[in-house]
Amino acid sequence: MALFVEVVKARSFRGAADIIGMPNSTLSRRISALEKTIGLRLLHRTTRKIELTEAGQIYYERCKRIVDEAKLAHEQLGEMLSQPSGVLRASLPVDFAVTYMAPLIAEFARLYPGIVFDFDLTSRRVDLVSEPFDVAIRIGEPENSQLIARPLAVLPVYLYASPRYLDRSGEPAEPADLAHHECLGIMKASTWTLHDGAHTTKVSIGSRFTLNSVGMICRLAALDMGIIMMLEKIVADDLASGRLRRVLPQWHGAPVSVYAVTETRLLPAKTQHFIKFLQEHLGRV
Repeated sequence: MALFVEVVKARSFRGAADIIGMPNSTLSRRISALEKTIGLRLLHRTTRKIELTEAGQIYYERCKRIVDEAKLAHEQLGEMLSQPSGVLRASLPVDFAVTYMAPLIAEFARLYPGIVFDFDLTSRRVDLVSEPFDVAIRIGEPENSQLIARPLAVLPVYLYASPRYLDRSGEPAEPADLAHHECLGIMKASTWTLHDGAHTTKVSIGSRFTLNSVGMICRLAALDMGIIMMLEKIVADDLASGRLRRVLPQWHGAPVSVYAVTETRLLPAKTQHFIKFLQEHLGRV
């Protein structure tokens, strides 16, 4: 049953064999024997991929829960003897992880010396079903309702620009003035929504740059290229050095939610401890 679950998750025998560390031919024979024992075909096999039959889909949903429960039982027994251990595989957003999470990860690593870390810092949204990740840290509302999203923190967002940019272009006195400024946003954002506690306004923005990197946006702002709307911690060093300062300080963007996303609710101790630690500390950084 565990081998069958791995084949379905990997969507191929070869991929599952590599993850398990078993010869592809052996794995194929084991699954064929399982089908023979059950008396039903579970998988449609082609040269490129495998697909579940109707019976296979039903069997997979039951098997996966059983296998997850069994893994959790082994993990909980292990906790009776020692601290959480094993490899923690996590997908992290690049700039947020480097700026916000690095100090917390270092502290967590000191608390749990038995855990080994395998982090993938990338802007792409990894597939938690088919890729071997224990958890993904994501900014913004979760998109896939079939995954399990646990809230970690809600973080403030403000406007920033370099003093030299403001000297050259003038400092906006109200949100409407942003229409006449270079505003560096993620991708092709055409509007910003701002709040001052009592009021909300939406302003049109424009820029010569189309970017998908938070780090690059912050760097260009520090190089006098425009105004940015950003999490405060990400620009903390630029604020401390005077390369950036707050713009329209009474206004702020919508707070950003941060989530830990997993493929299942049945989590091993290493993942449970990591998520709990972030929930307790991330919003206080």
